[in-house]
Amino acid sequence: MALALGTTTIVLVVLLWELSRPRLTVAIGRWRVQHAMRRRAVTASGYDPGRERRAEQRARSLLRSCVDELAWAMYRDLGFLRVWGGLAGHAPGGAASYAYLIYPHRPIVAYVPDTGELLNEYCVAFPDHTKPFGSSRLPDSDDVLAKWMALTGDERGLIADANMHLPGRQVDPAMVQRDLARLERWEQQRDARAAGSVRAA
Repeated sequence: MALALGTTTIVLVVLLWELSRPRLTVAIGRWRVQHAMRRRAVTASGYDPGRERRAEQRARSLLRSCVDELAWAMYRDLGFLRVWGGLAGHAPGGAASYAYLIYPHRPIVAYVPDTGELLNEYCVAFPDHTKPFGSSRLPDSDDVLAKWMALTGDERGLIADANMHLPGRQVDPAMVQRDLARLERWEQQRDARAAGSVRAA
């Protein structure tokens, strides 16, 4: 009885497969043709899906060539830059009374280095006007570089033109506090490594 039932089941499965195979073959062929047509249309339009990634790689190279080694290491390791206020990017001995954190595609955040108190958010935008594929967003590293250049080149002009808001309008204050703590740990570890290499020499 079990043998007959098993044999019947196998025969039914084979018959169903033979009946459905032509439909499956047609459906798979139709999907392949549609997929090929979509790929051809994308190629014909000139759109390149890897463009954004290559643009970000070029932007990172440009940023690295423009900022000093400390700033590049900070951005590479932490994902943001710090610019000292009023001192064109340098604060000997932590003499600046305020500083900025520059995030990609977020407002610039001003804060007090000694206390970590957040002062303001400054919203500025640098759209990408390149043709034919320009968009409203620069690559992340280009956005950071544009803000860095504007702050270090003309801090007062940038701040005067920016939309100023109280902390927390667009950037989460808790995230900024965590980033400030990460920055402090990062600087301590960097100083410790530098002291260790000096002793080793």
